[in-house]
Amino acid sequence: MLTSRRDFLAMSGAAALLSGPARLFAQEAAATLRPMTGDVVPISRDEHLARIARAQRLMGEAGILALLIEPGASMIYFTGVQWHLSERLTAAILPRTGEPCIVTPHFEEPSVRESLKVPADVRVWNEDEDPLVTVAGFLRDRRLAGPVAIEERVRFFAVDGLRRAMPHLEIRNGTAIVRGCRMIKSAHELALMQKATDITIAAYRYTHSRIERGMNPARIGAIMNGATEALGGSPEFALILLGEASAYPHGSGQPQAVRDGEVVLMDCGCTVEGYQSDISRTFVFGRANAEQRRVWDQVHEGQQIAIRAAQLGRPAGSVDDAVRAQYQRWGYGPGYRLPGLSHRTGHGIGMEVHESPYLVRSDDTPLQPGMCFSDEPGLYVPGEFGVRLEDCWYMTEAGPKTFTPLAASLEHPI
Repeated sequence: MLTSRRDFLAMSGAAALLSGPARLFAQEAAATLRPMTGDVVPISRDEHLARIARAQRLMGEAGILALLIEPGASMIYFTGVQWHLSERLTAAILPRTGEPCIVTPHFEEPSVRESLKVPADVRVWNEDEDPLVTVAGFLRDRRLAGPVAIEERVRFFAVDGLRRAMPHLEIRNGTAIVRGCRMIKSAHELALMQKATDITIAAYRYTHSRIERGMNPARIGAIMNGATEALGGSPEFALILLGEASAYPHGSGQPQAVRDGEVVLMDCGCTVEGYQSDISRTFVFGRANAEQRRVWDQVHEGQQIAIRAAQLGRPAGSVDDAVRAQYQRWGYGPGYRLPGLSHRTGHGIGMEVHESPYLVRSDDTPLQPGMCFSDEPGLYVPGEFGVRLEDCWYMTEAGPKTFTPLAASLEHPI
């Protein structure tokens, strides 16, 4: 729910990943932990080509002639190109038939080609040229005068520039094409997510036993990230909320330290070959009181309500409705009010930690096999504490299947 990954890292202490102390923790973890990624197989060229073919089928069904994408998860998903957003446009164009095109600055071409996994027409532009004229040139050469779909995250300057370069071009929303491919995970994608989850759980076990009185979030996050790296994962985030800060889903800037009888909330994840894990665990350092135990048990039940409600063909939002109805019967809310569950029950997950569809009231996407979600119906009591338990599951023909067992109890959370 934070507005940027930078905010997430700054608040969590995960920014310490690049610091000296984090490196020391990684070295310490490496002395006792071994990488779990020896059997990992990267996404192949054939898989990328199959993804492009699926997008082309969806374009054909929708009457779309091409799809424009900027750098990010979708560009990696279809072409393998791992690049960054900047004021200099790099873009991929997937035509309804034939090879895709990559448009990039002339001096960036060698670097962009390093991660390109599929045959493509690579077209370059120089600093004194308009990159959207280059995009338009490809569309004209391939007789793709429209309609052209735009991925929802493409920036306005690119869309506006394409309109100026091709004034009569019909531009449509490409969300249905991109989501139609990325929402449904293959067996290989699920295996990579399972590996990322296994690494995160192993890192939790390592970290949980090393938490001591007086530790701050940055130190705990550095231990967690060090363990994750030693196990072969790429640390993505380690949000650590202590005491009252746990009542605020993404934390507080106030000083925090581990204290007897107070809540420790950890929300951590990593990637393996670009695929995410996202797991939260809440426990009490020392002895829990009756109120902490009651709320923990309710969140644990909330997770199971979500799993029972997730049935093929039902709207994703109905899962959120089922959890929120029970929470309201327990006296929380109503709706998103506090004390209670102020955020959605869960989010889609895959190459991005947050992706569609979402387990939120307004999402009417029918649940289908291969869709993956987080399950995190937290409860938050402002000024006191919060509890969040988060596990991820994917839909099968038989219903949801979790990547990892749910937390056993407040005393045995991992």
